[in-house]
Amino acid sequence: MAKGAIKMTKSVISTNGSIKVKNVNRIYVDANGNLVEALHNINLSIKPGEFISFIGPSGCGKTTLMRLIAGLDKPQSGELFLDNEKIESTNFERGYVFQQANLFPWETIENNIAAGLKARKIYKEHKADVAEYIKLTGLEGFEKSYPHQISGGMAQRASLARALINNPKVLLLDEPLGALDAFTRMDLQDKLIELWERRGTTMVLVTHDVDEAIYLSDRVVVMTPRPGKIETIVDIKLARPRNRNSSDFIEFRKEILGKLHIATAH
Repeated sequence: MAKGAIKMTKSVISTNGSIKVKNVNRIYVDANGNLVEALHNINLSIKPGEFISFIGPSGCGKTTLMRLIAGLDKPQSGELFLDNEKIESTNFERGYVFQQANLFPWETIENNIAAGLKARKIYKEHKADVAEYIKLTGLEGFEKSYPHQISGGMAQRASLARALINNPKVLLLDEPLGALDAFTRMDLQDKLIELWERRGTTMVLVTHDVDEAIYLSDRVVVMTPRPGKIETIVDIKLARPRNRNSSDFIEFRKEILGKLHIATAH
C-alpha cells in the first residue's frame, strides 16, 4: 500500500446498492463439448455506493461474474444478492454498459437515452430527465443526431445516460472504454467519476487497464487465470481527483502489477 496515501469520501453517500456474492461457481460447456470452470468459489461483498474494479488476464471470468450480478446468467452453485434480495433475473435496478455502445441505429440519441423509460412505460412522467442526462453527459446539441453521426466516445456517453436514467442501484461497466483512444478514454473516466460522485451509484467495472482501475476505484479485485478466483483485493486509499504521475499512484501500480504476476503464476 502506498505510504501516506489518504482517501477522500464522495459528496453523496448511498444506502442502497450493496452486493453480496456467496460461494459462486460457474461451469459451462465449450464448443467442443468440454466442461470449463469459469469461476471457482467466489465470495465478495460490495458496499453501497462503492466503486469496484475487476482486473485479471483474459478469460479469468471477469465478464462472467458481471453477467451473474446483472442476472444475465446463473451460477451452478452459490448465490448473489442485491440489498439482501437474491438475484435471479435481470432488473432495471442493475444497469449494464457494454464495451460497444449498442445504441439503436434507427433512433436519435435522445430516443436511445429514453428507451428504458419507454419500455417501463414511465416516459411521460420522466420526460424532463432525458434533457437532464443529455446535459450531465455532455451531449447537448446532439439530441437529434443518430449513432452513426457521432463519435465512439459520444456514443458511450449516450450508453451511460441510457443506463443511469433508470436510476439503477448498481451500474455494471464491462470494459466500456476499452475501444476508445487514450484522450477520449481519460475524458470519460473523469465523466464517470463526476456522475458517481453526484449520484452515489454503486459502480462495478471490468478492465484490463491497471491505471484505469487505480484512477477510478475504491478497491481493485485481482483475479487469477481460469478458473477465476479472487487472488487479492487492493484498497486504493488515494484522494480524488487522482494524479496518475504521483508517487503514491505509481506505488499502487507496482503493487497491483505484482499481484497480477503472482495471480498468473498461481
